[in-house]
Amino acid sequence: MTKAIKKTTNRISIICCFAIICAGLNAQPTQKPPLHGKNWMAITGKPLAATAGSIIFQQGGNAVDAAIAMLAATCTMWDVLSWGGETQAIIYNPKTGKVIGINALGVAPTGATADYFKGKGYQFPPEYGPLAAVTPGTPGGICHMLAEYGTMSLKQVLAPAMQLAAGYPIEAQTANSIERGKERIKQWPYSKKVFLTHEGQKREAPEAGEIFVQKDLLTTLTKMVEAEQQALKQKKTRKQAIQAANDRFYKGDIADEFVRGAQEQGGLITKADLANWKVKEEEPMHINYKGIEVYKLSQWTQGPSMLQALNILENFDLQSMGYNTPKYINTIYQSMSLAFADRDFYYGDPAFAPSHQPMKGLLSKEYAKQRAQLIDPLKNNAAILPGDPYPFEGLINPYNQILKSREIEADSLHKRNFVPAHDSTATAMLAQEQYMDRLWRGTTSVEAADTSGWVVSITPSGGWLPACIAGNTGVGMSQRLQSFVLDASINPFNVVEPGKRPRVTLTPSMALKDGKPYLSFAVQGGDTQDQNLLQFFLNMHEFKMTVQQACEAPNVNSNQLWLSLGGTKMSDRKPRAGDILLSNKTTEATKEELKKMGYKISLGDRTSGPINAIYLDRKHGSIWGGSSNNGEDYGIGW
Repeated sequence: MTKAIKKTTNRISIICCFAIICAGLNAQPTQKPPLHGKNWMAITGKPLAATAGSIIFQQGGNAVDAAIAMLAATCTMWDVLSWGGETQAIIYNPKTGKVIGINALGVAPTGATADYFKGKGYQFPPEYGPLAAVTPGTPGGICHMLAEYGTMSLKQVLAPAMQLAAGYPIEAQTANSIERGKERIKQWPYSKKVFLTHEGQKREAPEAGEIFVQKDLLTTLTKMVEAEQQALKQKKTRKQAIQAANDRFYKGDIADEFVRGAQEQGGLITKADLANWKVKEEEPMHINYKGIEVYKLSQWTQGPSMLQALNILENFDLQSMGYNTPKYINTIYQSMSLAFADRDFYYGDPAFAPSHQPMKGLLSKEYAKQRAQLIDPLKNNAAILPGDPYPFEGLINPYNQILKSREIEADSLHKRNFVPAHDSTATAMLAQEQYMDRLWRGTTSVEAADTSGWVVSITPSGGWLPACIAGNTGVGMSQRLQSFVLDASINPFNVVEPGKRPRVTLTPSMALKDGKPYLSFAVQGGDTQDQNLLQFFLNMHEFKMTVQQACEAPNVNSNQLWLSLGGTKMSDRKPRAGDILLSNKTTEATKEELKKMGYKISLGDRTSGPINAIYLDRKHGSIWGGSSNNGEDYGIGW
């Protein structure tokens, strides 16, 4: 046989093997059926909240209206967030063909300085309570998105949430979170009043199925709707009326009570902090990955880290490696480590950047090629540090001295959960149970699409249980201040300052193909979000899985990064090089090979928070929905 024939034969064999692998993946059954719709799709973190979206669609609303109704419902149901939290969204506007970014993240309040927290003995801002709060962002985000891109009134889209606030049968997951966190809840009088419906009894939280009533929250939402309706009676425009509702929350009597209740409990938020806060719109960042335009919010989120990882991975033949083989896992892990090292040092609120943020360099293909050369095909590179993207913009890095003096501790000796413990102290739980409980929750996501072309991806969060409620508003305050750093040597762009937004993990995603929406996807889970979403995207684009298969497929999770949440000491958050979470169904051969590559393995039944996604099937003119087979996430299509 000639060399040419041998080469051709080998190539055919590789192609055939890959075809068999893809066919096998596509033949895999899923635990949950994929959703199909022709007119609309609504997916979010709770079944009742998905129903709220379907109600709005059936009433003639567009995907923005439905997404807002789902967001309002999940906040009301404490789906690891509250009305005092933050909203991050990406919207495709079919009228303009543009992708829009919505920044409804709160800001650090007056007095929240690095020196203030250091003076209290913190190395990072606190995790819980009034001092962990940034200003509320979700009410303003809802009003802005509805006014600019929705079609309905605030009264219409908030109606399902208001019915829930009047009383709904609480689920076991939320009820049990309240019970586990009750000792902390008892520290805050307004939280105790709302959550501990059986105070003094053995079980003080509501029981699963109990009708859970939130009178104060219902009053707050009613006040917002009243402001809108009163403005309409005064012949104001729809947008002006929605703005009146927004102003009542941020400048009126709701703001007065929020600030009073926050400060009474030791918080820093002032009336001026609320009045001065505004939603920001932005053009999302995006890269082209093998013909697909992938969109993420900018560097006030961790979103660009997924774009960086895709740029790095474009330098490798992932298909030939095979899905979740040791070689593939090793490559994915290191690409994420490289992207997260840059995230940890260069990302932060661009409005407060002490110097130029090199985002153009970070997202350049040339920089990605340089970073890709650091990936060791035979073992994990435990010494990955932030790179230097400034030369790729023709600039000199102003932080070279910090980078030279900085040492990243490669500590893989101690097990640590790398998904933040958002919602429970869980002191009585076994370590693995506690870890899985944390992994499955962490925020929520909202996905919506309609036949007219509107597509929405939202990753809201903040105000998770155990939450400190601000006075008699029924509104749980955000805990997002903990995502700041106090030490510029960790990240000079993310040091806490009054009026500044923290760099968050929250990361809605959208992809366009041939200029049209292709995928809308998001996930819960803190620092694992862009890890999970990266692999979801590759599952679909490289390994041709269906959207439901890609949502259910096992991921690998890295802990070789600085934690964005959880713990107030350096030792709580430092990177753990080589720490990896694998599915407990991973083969022994794969585990042994990864151990030889320098990985310390943990196993879990689930390796991702619930992923929610919508696939726009242009070939058939239909809408596919996918939702992970863990957690309470749910979707409805028509």
